[in-house]
Amino acid sequence: MQLKSLRWGTLIIGAIIGVVFWGGFNWSMEMTNKESFCISCHEMKDNVYEEYTETVHYSNRTGVRATCPDCHVPKEWIHKVIRKIQASNELYHKVMGTINTKEKFRAKRLELAKHVWVAMKKTDSRECRNCHDFQSMDFDKQESRSADRHDEAFEEGASPKQTCIDCHQGIAHRLPKGWEKAAKEVGLSR
Repeated sequence: MQLKSLRWGTLIIGAIIGVVFWGGFNWSMEMTNKESFCISCHEMKDNVYEEYTETVHYSNRTGVRATCPDCHVPKEWIHKVIRKIQASNELYHKVMGTINTKEKFRAKRLELAKHVWVAMKKTDSRECRNCHDFQSMDFDKQESRSADRHDEAFEEGASPKQTCIDCHQGIAHRLPKGWEKAAKEVGLSR
């Protein structure tokens, strides 16, 4: 009888610990998925965030704002967890002071941009598509060059397959020196 009670007690305590852990894990996932968290490091606040505040993704006629996580963190849970694990590398570099001055940031900027471009190309600009959708675009309301490019990219079987980042590097952050060559190196078609 005592062994049975011990098993049930262990099971109940394990379940409670599991629920607390799961709740804490999800809470921390959400807390680290906010713009305020992203810019809590001066490296982001003093560099890319300043640039972002001057773009259409920050301020526009409709009042819709895309924040850091909207563009850089997937919405789907498993992809979000993978991205958060990858972000541990960024924490390492924070501790090491890899980009803790404007000069160090500028020196690494092209490498950082290429990393983001490759990731966006690999995911077919998944985070862009949370807000932007070819089926919802009215090509007649776009400038003719944009409409033509979007129409080409939208065509089924377009070769090479284009995605948002192929043409829209630098849409929320300034482009680093040497970006054109780097974009070609990573397979962007702009």
